[in-house]
Amino acid sequence: MAISYKWTINQMNAHIESEGEQNVIFTVHWTYSGSEEVSGKNYQASSIGAQSFTYVAGEPFVPYADTEAFELVVIGWLEGALDTAAMAANIAAQIQKQITPINEDLYFTWMNPPIPPIPPVDV
Repeated sequence: MAISYKWTINQMNAHIESEGEQNVIFTVHWTYSGSEEVSGKNYQASSIGAQSFTYVAGEPFVPYADTEAFELVVIGWLEGALDTAAMAANIAAQIQKQITPINEDLYFTWMNPPIPPIPPVDV
């Protein structure tokens, strides 16, 4: 199965008023994630970041709206500003390392004794 990618817009910072417009977004905080199901197990990885934007008076302006359509506009801005192909390749590599690990963590058991179970409490 193929990796499914998804954008999440975590937050946007906006100037209340700038260049004669209201709610002018200047930073978008985002997460770009991918997930893949292999043999009934779901693997996932993500990248996070913030992208700055500058509005210049006279350029086309899309007013902020709390809608899915505006979210798609913001995602379009991100895809125009970021190297999404490289981000997707990085996420795919992270997922592949989960599916087929090349490293493992080893511990000395006498240095990290198991935590004893908590006895049940009678109610």
